[in-house]
Amino acid sequence: METISEVKTRVYRFGNKSADGNSKMKNLLGGKGANLAEMSAIGIPVPPGFTITTEVCTEYNVLGKNKVVQVIKEEVKQAIKNIEGIMGAKFGDIENPLLISVRSGARVSMPGMMDTVLNLGLNDEVIPGLVQKTKNERFAWDSYRRFIQMYGGVVLGMKPKTKEDIDPFEEIMEHLKDKRNIELDTQFTVQDLKDLVYDFKDAVKKQTGHDFPLDPWDQLWGAIMAVFDSWNGDRAIYYRKMNGYPADWGTAVNVQAMVYGNMGDNSGTGVCFTRDAGTGENVFNGEYLINAQGEDVVAGVRTPQQITKLGSERWAALAQVKESERIANYPSLEELMPSIYSELYGYQEKLEKHYRDMQDMELTIQDGKLWILQTRNGKRT
Repeated sequence: METISEVKTRVYRFGNKSADGNSKMKNLLGGKGANLAEMSAIGIPVPPGFTITTEVCTEYNVLGKNKVVQVIKEEVKQAIKNIEGIMGAKFGDIENPLLISVRSGARVSMPGMMDTVLNLGLNDEVIPGLVQKTKNERFAWDSYRRFIQMYGGVVLGMKPKTKEDIDPFEEIMEHLKDKRNIELDTQFTVQDLKDLVYDFKDAVKKQTGHDFPLDPWDQLWGAIMAVFDSWNGDRAIYYRKMNGYPADWGTAVNVQAMVYGNMGDNSGTGVCFTRDAGTGENVFNGEYLINAQGEDVVAGVRTPQQITKLGSERWAALAQVKESERIANYPSLEELMPSIYSELYGYQEKLEKHYRDMQDMELTIQDGKLWILQTRNGKRT
């Protein structure tokens, strides 16, 4: 085991079409971190971020939190500054807040080992800034509610330990649904969401004895350490033993800027494929929604539109929709945002050539800027 004072890189940045790492560094950056670095290095616009290496996890297990935080603090601060520069927003800023996600990433896939924490950086002061920035009060308060719930479960240990235990956050939500006589989360009003935030914080105080952390940096360090702790959680130990993975591999931590497809009519989200997964035809295809979040495309709440003009015309013929109605109500991304489409088309060509396989991609357009969230080898029928 190396000494903690040894000079080496522990934080690898990616974003702005450059990266410190690449896809061959899975042992150090984990599978997810290596893939994000690779995409950024070949010029794909991924939301910027950084990966804390698997070696830091091993150091953490030997030397504990305080020493490890001291050693990586400066590198993490510089990496956050790098994200702020690319995104034109500031972590913890009241008027123009940068929100981030924190995820684990072992060198091999370990499903269910650690949940993700999204919207990190939100607090009572930042919320008005997010409302102003997104022009969407409901979205801002729903994000805050989700963040406290995720952070409480993942970082503050408020997740039910057994099947018999009740999730405190779910219990609060069910109680409010009964009171309001509603069934779905989407039926909560803005005031309901504000009430939930208040009640969630109250539950945190009661169960942990501490207030919910409102300082963005405290939130970030808490989430990073929770990822490291998850490596030695019961589920992870059991999974490692079952597959024969060594305990000293450790997990990496991926910190990334949040991007939103629901910031208005020049934002959107979608999924696309470099070939037709059903027929094998060499035709780029996919679906998108304007002013929506990723889960809206797959949830079936709204009818998604086709990404290509050809796809849109084929869909209209099947659905017996007139051409004039198609153009007015269901335009393709190619017709609605030609420059974004042209950029996306170039990336899908590049990724298929690079990975030498059909690619299944996720994208978000935030305020007229295209981001590729991930790519993977596509499954065919």
